Amino acid sequence: MAQALRPNTAGGLFATDGKPHPLQDTLLAVTLVLGITSFITALVDDNLHLLSSWTGLVGILTGAYGQWVSETTRERFGLILGLGAAGVGFFLGMAHGGLFGGLFD
Repeated sequence: MAQALRPNTAGGLFATDGKPHPLQDTLLAVTLVLGITSFITALVDDNLHLLSSWTGLVGILTGAYGQWVSETTRERFGLILGLGAAGVGFFLGMAHGGLFGGLFD
């Protein structure tokens, strides 16, 4: 039963292949922060539509790039959570006034 006793070679929290992925981890953290910010601000107040729509848009773009360069399933899982929150926040922000709503009246 030697196969049951494998050493733990995980290099990081999100890296399951034993190698560090600083770019992917940074993109994951940025996407999660932007997604949560966009989602929360879209739910809290309709007047925060500028913040929620812009953070949602940037979160979608960073999450999409993060998905493109991600190497492990753990990274992709976190990116999908951030992308979902950013998408919902972006669309709610767009529904409440959009990216430039009220700036050019």
